[in-house]
Amino acid sequence: MSKSNIRFVCQNCGADYPKWMGRCSGCGEWNTLVEERASRPAANKNSWAGVSPGRKPIPITDVASSAEERFTTGIAELDRVLGGGVVVGSLGLLGGEPGVGKSTLLMQVAANTAAAHGPVLYVSGEESLSQLKLRAQRLKLLTEQLIVLAESDVETIGEHLQSLQPKLAIIDSIQTMHLPELDSAPGSVGQVREAAAYFLRVAKGLGISIILVGHVTKGGALAGPKVLEHAVDYVLYFEGGHDQSIRLIRGVKNRFGSTNEVGVFTMTSRGLTQVDNPSGIFLEERPVNCSGSVVVPCLEGTRPFLVEIQSLVAPTPFSGTPRRQATGVDYQRFSIILAVLEKRQGYHLQTQDVFVNVAGGFRLTEPGVDLGIACAIASSYRNLIIPSDLAVIGEVGLSGEIRVVSHLDLRLKELSKLGFTRAVVPHGSERVSTNLEVTRVKTVSEALQSIFSESARGG
Repeated sequence: MSKSNIRFVCQNCGADYPKWMGRCSGCGEWNTLVEERASRPAANKNSWAGVSPGRKPIPITDVASSAEERFTTGIAELDRVLGGGVVVGSLGLLGGEPGVGKSTLLMQVAANTAAAHGPVLYVSGEESLSQLKLRAQRLKLLTEQLIVLAESDVETIGEHLQSLQPKLAIIDSIQTMHLPELDSAPGSVGQVREAAAYFLRVAKGLGISIILVGHVTKGGALAGPKVLEHAVDYVLYFEGGHDQSIRLIRGVKNRFGSTNEVGVFTMTSRGLTQVDNPSGIFLEERPVNCSGSVVVPCLEGTRPFLVEIQSLVAPTPFSGTPRRQATGVDYQRFSIILAVLEKRQGYHLQTQDVFVNVAGGFRLTEPGVDLGIACAIASSYRNLIIPSDLAVIGEVGLSGEIRVVSHLDLRLKELSKLGFTRAVVPHGSERVSTNLEVTRVKTVSEALQSIFSESARGG
C-alpha cells in the first residue's frame, strides 16, 4: 500500500496529518494520533442515503415550518429527558460505564416501542442472538415486533434497515461497527467516524430513528472522535455505580429539546424502574441530629431535587498537608468555599482534614449548592446540628456574599412538598408565595448566624 494512503488521525478531535506527530495541533493533546491505512470511502450513491443534487439554497423565510413528529418510548423519565419522546428520523447517542445498564434500558425501550408503534430492529455487534433473547426473557419483554440481528457490517445493517423500515433501530455499539472499504479495525477513529456518518444518512434519508450505544473511556468521556458527538442529534449519559441501585440519565445535547435534564431510575431484577419521587429516595437514609448534614434543593434542567450534602471536618493526624476530598461536587468550587470560610469566617481549616460528599451518588454541578457546602463544613467544624426541617439555597461569592439562584419558586415548592418548614435563601431573590418560613441573607456570615442561632437550633 502506498504511503499516500497512510494518514494519522487524532482520536480526540478527528484532525488528520500526513505523518505522525507527538502533539495534535488541533486540540493540543499529546499521543492521540493513530495510524489509518485507507482512503475515505466513496459517498453512498443510494438516493435514500445521499443528498439530492436538485436541492437549492432558499431564504429561511421560505422554509415551511412544522413541529417535529415524536413517539414515546413507554418510559416517562426517558421521554422527559428527550424533550417529549424520540423524534422521527433522529440519530442519538447513549454512553455509559460497562455494566451500568445501557443494554437493559434499550431492550426495554425497544420492546415498549415495538408493542406500541411497530417493528424495532435491535442490532448487536457484541452479543449473540441467544444472549439477547435471554435478556428479553429475564425482563419479560418478548414480542414478535422486536427484531434482533447480530451483525457488525454497516452496509449489511443498512440493507436490513431499508427493507424492514423499522420505527426504531438500536446499534449496540458503534465501536463494534465497521465498513469494508476501510482497512482499519472496528473502534478506530476512521471506522467510528464513517459508521456514524453512514447511520446519519440512513436516519435522515429513510426517516428511521436510530440510537447508537457508545463506549466510554476510563476518564468517563465517550470514546472515539469528538465528531461523533457533533454528528448526532442528542447525547445521553447513563450514570451510576455498581455499588448502588440509583441510575441517572443526563441529557448533555439535544437539538429537539432542553439540555441538562435528568431522569432517575433504580436497577431491579426486572430491569430499570423509573423513580417518581427522586427527592424521597435521596433523603430516606438521612441521619437525624447529626452535625455536618444539610439539605439543598438543586436544579437539573427544569426539575428540582432535594439532596443531602454531608461534611466531615477532623484534625489532621500528621503535621503535613491536610486532606481535601470532594465527592459529587466540583473540587474547584469546594476549594473556593474553604478559602471563603477561612478568610471571611476565621475558621482555622489549615490543620483540618475536610471531606464533602453528596449522599446517594448524585453529582451536583450548579453553583446554587455553594451555601449548602459551606453550611455542612461549618456544621461539622463547630459540631452544631442544622435543623432537619431547614434547607439552604445560594451561590457563594469570593467576598462571602450570597448570590441569587434561578427558579427559586420550584425549589421552595419541592421543599414544601417534602415537609420542610424553613429555608435560607439569598437576600436578592425573587419574592414568591410559599408556606415556608424564608430567611433572606446577604453573606455567609449572616446565613451561619441565622442557622446556628439559639432560636433556630431550638427546632
